[in-house]
Amino acid sequence: MTTAKDTAARHIRAAGDRLIDLSHRIHAHPEMAFEEHLASRWVADALSGAGFEVQHGCYGLPTAVAATIGTGPTHIAVCAEYDALPDIGHACGHNVIAAAAVGAGIGLAPLADELGLTVRVLGTPAEEGGGGKVLMLERGAFDGLRAAMMVHPAAVEMAAMPGLAVTQFDVTYRGRPAHAGAYPELGVNAADAMTLAQVGIGLLRQQTAASDRIHGITTEAGIASNIIPDVSRGSWMVRTDSLDTLQALSRRVHRCFEAGALATGCELSTVPVGPDYADLRPDQDLLALWVANATALGRSFPDLPNSVVGAATDMGNVSHVVPTIHPMLGLDCGPAVNHQPEFTAASITRTADRAVLDGAIAMAWTAIDLALDAAQRSASIA
Repeated sequence: MTTAKDTAARHIRAAGDRLIDLSHRIHAHPEMAFEEHLASRWVADALSGAGFEVQHGCYGLPTAVAATIGTGPTHIAVCAEYDALPDIGHACGHNVIAAAAVGAGIGLAPLADELGLTVRVLGTPAEEGGGGKVLMLERGAFDGLRAAMMVHPAAVEMAAMPGLAVTQFDVTYRGRPAHAGAYPELGVNAADAMTLAQVGIGLLRQQTAASDRIHGITTEAGIASNIIPDVSRGSWMVRTDSLDTLQALSRRVHRCFEAGALATGCELSTVPVGPDYADLRPDQDLLALWVANATALGRSFPDLPNSVVGAATDMGNVSHVVPTIHPMLGLDCGPAVNHQPEFTAASITRTADRAVLDGAIAMAWTAIDLALDAAQRSASIA
């Protein structure tokens, strides 16, 4: 007897060539946060072709997508990401995420009404910086959901990514220029201020928790070696276990930047970059369904060392409001890991293509399990 899961898998596999083509096209045309015009249009068109009612450029975001099919009482969302990283392109494999989300939608489309589902595929821009999901969450994109899910490629398979809370901000010091050789006493050195702040942060790390992360780059620190720099700029991120501890650690980090200003006489300004990301809290019941479905497809979950993973995602904010999963699909590409050029190459291998289809099928099957569970609950109440 053909089951709903068989039907979903059949539709996804029938669309396999198109899904892999979508993944490869997005990979070949990397677009930065809030600039994913090609990728978001391709995702929208693929879902429209599968019968979804599609909005492209919604929730006040030109590259957001909201595609809906079905009218059932059990509302689920599948999230697609498609932004890339500067210079190294799709080194986090968001092309795989987008194609898998479209695939899950294609698998569920012919079954939604029969199963009592309303399926929402959300194209969420700017995960790598900008917090597209946070903005969409605030604007109602995730309202009324029973569950939200997505998949993410990684070097190894993980049912749940231990995602940290993170804040990002830009720093600017302003001093006074002077001839570095003839009149150094007249200058106020903005580059020195940044250096002092970095030294302070380096010392602060000795008194932080093992899971805390403080990291940044200097983006400007002078224009010539014989001119005392009057401006220095940097971009910094702070990560820790939760939003509560994030606030406390961020205050300590900001004091290091204040110390740089105080010691040199520079003026300091800091500006937040996008909303804070919350820690990721996967729903354990939903996660158990995912693991069973992924295992049925032949995927396995190795025993990993109890080490800290310092990644973060704006899906964390969603997980505080809606039951959420964010499993990691292993590409078997070690020693290459996310945010390395080698991972960019790994994101269009045969293993990555298999991850697109497995991710799509496992998400569709997990949604079907939720729908059947909801139907059984309704029948028992009746």
